[in-house]
Amino acid sequence: MFRKTVLLTALLFFTFHSFSQLPKITFTPHWLPQAQFAGYYVAEEMGFYEQEGIDVEIVHPSASVMATEKLINEESDVISLFLITAISVKSQGVDLVNIAQLSQHSALMFVAKKNSNILSLDDLNGRRIGIWKSGFDEVPKAIINSNNYNVTWVPILSSVNMFMIDGVDAMTVMWYNEYDQIINSGFNEDELTSIFFSDYGYNIPEDGLYCLNKTRLQRYGDLEKFVKGTLKGWEYAKNHKDEALDIVLNIMREEHVATNLAHQSWMLERMIELIDTGKKNVKKGELAEYDFHKAQSILMDDGTVDSKISFKNFYKPVLGEPDK
Repeated sequence: MFRKTVLLTALLFFTFHSFSQLPKITFTPHWLPQAQFAGYYVAEEMGFYEQEGIDVEIVHPSASVMATEKLINEESDVISLFLITAISVKSQGVDLVNIAQLSQHSALMFVAKKNSNILSLDDLNGRRIGIWKSGFDEVPKAIINSNNYNVTWVPILSSVNMFMIDGVDAMTVMWYNEYDQIINSGFNEDELTSIFFSDYGYNIPEDGLYCLNKTRLQRYGDLEKFVKGTLKGWEYAKNHKDEALDIVLNIMREEHVATNLAHQSWMLERMIELIDTGKKNVKKGELAEYDFHKAQSILMDDGTVDSKISFKNFYKPVLGEPDK
């Protein structure tokens, strides 16, 4: 009995000691906790990162400190960003690289009330459109500018309040988030006009994983383990949605972020759809070169960036053999 106790104690000590010595990766999503990031939470909760051989700490941004700031200041090793935002940041001199592309499709859209006589994209001409103050405005403005519409942009926060009280005629929303908030606020789908950017040639994928290029060179193996663990997390979330939602809701409660099960369930379903590659000739986690060039051309045409960056200098995946 004594021998078994000693062996068990030694095993527990060895296990704890081994995990405590795992290389640490600090990851910052680009927004507050929600099902948009379920795969990361699941990977951490289910031990997928530890199984790969790394210790991952997830640190969310705040209202005053964005994920990009944490990356630049080297407070975070990896962050998530929209593809088009990352290209813009890279063009400003930040030597970040895309190490994996999670989202494969665009969730951006305009939504309007049909009783405002907005039934198509053309009907937005001359109207007031709500747009986020926190960024992500490149694609909405590009689709309006490409059609030579004259609109009034109204800066808004993340809530749908301005839309609900007719402070704007239309609003930029994410299919997985604000659109469902509007539905939950009392509107039926047939009362709304939904204008998906992807239907107008702007199917720009969004959420990707980024690190500084020097971090990739120094910690290639750790980053590879992080991406593998993340993909496992998303696959598990896809196949165990109720369990994934419990994990998400627990984290949101801990962070004091208001939500409800119905909305997070909708978000998780939509995120799984966005991550699926569909008919695209890429594997999960890969960035298609044509998506990169389309996103960069939007920024060039809009004047947001004035010089091109190469795909090879931007996309440096960590799954497979390292490319120095």
